[in-house]
Amino acid sequence: MQETIEKTQEMIDHENAIKQILANNNNDPSRLIPILQQIQEMDKYLSKEAIEQVAVELDVPVSHIYGVATFYAHFSLNPKGKHIIRLCDGTACHVKKSHGILNKLYSKLGLSDENRTTKDLLFTIEIVSCLGACGLAPVMVLDEHVHGQCTPEKAEALIDEIIANEKAAN
Repeated sequence: MQETIEKTQEMIDHENAIKQILANNNNDPSRLIPILQQIQEMDKYLSKEAIEQVAVELDVPVSHIYGVATFYAHFSLNPKGKHIIRLCDGTACHVKKSHGILNKLYSKLGLSDENRTTKDLLFTIEIVSCLGACGLAPVMVLDEHVHGQCTPEKAEALIDEIIANEKAAN
């Protein structure tokens, strides 16, 4: 019973947080992109429930919101991990074997091209076309920190460090 009450309160708090985001944007449908960005920043993705709530509150068709959310690559309809790993696969990084880093990360985290987020929602891997740091190739960005001339071993060490810090924090 207590668990149900807590989940219900979480849902109410989440709905209120979205209402606050909408209010901060004057419930203006023309501000849909910033609204979705703020919701995604809060939740790490755009859930079906959040999209439906925004549609109702802004009196905009759900299909329009899905259209915007799926058009822009920045938006995700799937949950993302707490730690985002962006691995460059642009020409310079690809030539310098960024795929070896990707294979090491996939192996270490039990991920694949079809599933790029760990079950515990701790990590998400995103492959990007270019990070604009070709002189540092291969490049990996982990939680907005750039790691140039990365190797599979360096990538694994960074992941191990995060895992150790997460365990220590719990």
